[in-house]
Amino acid sequence: MNLILMLRKNRVFISNIKFCILHSAFCILFFPSFSFAQKPQAKKPTFTRIEFLFDASQSMFGKWQSGTKMDVAKKLMNELLDSLRYVENLEVALRVFGHLKNYPPQDCDDTQLEVPFEQDNFFKLKAKIKSLIPKGTTPIARSLEACGGDFPSDTTRNIIILITDGIEECNGDPCAVSLALQKRGIILKPFIIGLNISEEMKKTFDCVGLYFDATNEVQFKNALRIVISQALNSTTLQVNLLDIYNNPTETNVAMTFYDVLTGAMKYHFVHTHNSRGLPDTLRLDPLSSYNIVVHTIPSVKKDSVTLTPGKHNTVGIDVPQGFLNLKVDGNNEYKKLQSIVRKKGQAATLNVQDFNATDKYLVGKYDLEILTTPRITLDNIDIAQSKTTTVQIPQPGLVTMLTNGPGFGSIMLEENNSLELIYTMDEYATKETIVLQPGNYRVVYRPKNSKGSEFTLTKTFKITSGTSITITIN
Repeated sequence: MNLILMLRKNRVFISNIKFCILHSAFCILFFPSFSFAQKPQAKKPTFTRIEFLFDASQSMFGKWQSGTKMDVAKKLMNELLDSLRYVENLEVALRVFGHLKNYPPQDCDDTQLEVPFEQDNFFKLKAKIKSLIPKGTTPIARSLEACGGDFPSDTTRNIIILITDGIEECNGDPCAVSLALQKRGIILKPFIIGLNISEEMKKTFDCVGLYFDATNEVQFKNALRIVISQALNSTTLQVNLLDIYNNPTETNVAMTFYDVLTGAMKYHFVHTHNSRGLPDTLRLDPLSSYNIVVHTIPSVKKDSVTLTPGKHNTVGIDVPQGFLNLKVDGNNEYKKLQSIVRKKGQAATLNVQDFNATDKYLVGKYDLEILTTPRITLDNIDIAQSKTTTVQIPQPGLVTMLTNGPGFGSIMLEENNSLELIYTMDEYATKETIVLQPGNYRVVYRPKNSKGSEFTLTKTFKITSGTSITITIN
């Protein structure tokens, strides 16, 4: 009979499996105990916005290679926009300066967003660039500042690519504007492509962003290709978590990457080793510099990590670690015993570790404050590379306090002819059981309805490991 029931149940279970394969959403709602193996969720692709800041000042009429600088820039920008049309998760915009007002007189407000960000606007950009006629001056700082308001407010990778043949002509400070936009998290570090700019003038762009020199058409084309590649593609980083022997054996610890300029958290990873036993490869945005925090106990920080775009980067961080195991000798009467862990000689709490557990710490010396009654302090506990240090404390005993009614009582540890308060009794309880470490104790007690200090009662008692005693106070 039991065999028949089992077969029936199995047929029902198999039927449910077949149904759930076809109707997984229904199963999740109505058969919550039935689950499929979860696959890692695919990471959402990064959305990038690129704003081209285009110089159409009078100097772009200058003769250069196969035509004027403007002619060459138009031709190569036209080719670039054709290739970008098929890139996913990308929007572009165009701001132009120096194209609205003739020079002289100088007009430092000559900057305008000609094509805003939107999907499939590449033909608009091409048409606008084709129509540009160089006229005015070069208000780079003012134009950069205006770019900050051109990007939508949602979170994306916002990049400015400045194409110019000159320097600031309106007494602005492009460096200060660029830094302010980066600190506010509006843009990543800008790219600047300089068309046939003198060596002295190039230096003025060092603090604005990543400068690329184009002294001829081939270099300009290559600069555009490199800039777009860096703007759209992530760069790889291998973080080697080093042990005391300088080998990258440490792993399985959380890491946070902070943007150096803004302080914003950019990435979170749990470090791992790949199938070959090597630190895994991370894909990061190369346009930021990072402060890396490895969340060991205590944490370790690596400041100002700069990546080389388009290459595999490696950084080593010293995080040698060992283990601390906390145990109670014999039977454990504690419901939840913990210990405060501090760096040797320091007051700050690093960790609160449970007993009967093993936690990982950086190699070094630590002080423990074990939250027994009374508390146990242990100093200079040594944590060694890849080894487990075990701390074992004595098994406690139990004391049950019986009183005739409410009262005020204190339990003192008696040691070296002195008393230390270690427990205050519940003034309303007539029966209390307390877990105590082995030692000599004294209870000092006065009934609540006895108003004179002379009614104070005292009793001494001794606790040994694994024993239980009862003290009656009357």
